[in-house]
Amino acid sequence: MGFVERDTKGGEAHVMTKSDLIDRIAEKLKLPRGKAEEVVNMVFESMENSLKQGERIEIRGFGSFEIRNYKAYEGRNPRTGNPVEVQPKRLPFFKVGKELKERVNNGRTASPGTPAQASSGSSTTGS
Repeated sequence: MGFVERDTKGGEAHVMTKSDLIDRIAEKLKLPRGKAEEVVNMVFESMENSLKQGERIEIRGFGSFEIRNYKAYEGRNPRTGNPVEVQPKRLPFFKVGKELKERVNNGRTASPGTPAQASSGSSTTGS
């Protein structure tokens, strides 16, 4: 149950797909893969329906989802430079929660091309 690896600008990116999530849930909860897929789909559908209705979704320790409304504006076609009318839109927005942010930063590993932090025990930052 690994991540999908894709080359991106000279490095490798690890991407967790929906299929990977289903596999992990099936393995962790000892469910048939089909049942795990139903659970994942139900969660995503419930979240989508809530957002469509304008509801905010808040998952303590993880983050929140909400719909942000954007007004119409005049943009530019990047190829021609001609003005283009951009219609008003509603887009989902995710704001990471404090606890998730801390867990991710405390559990981070060096990414390709980035020097690993020294493990000598001494720290030069005052965090």
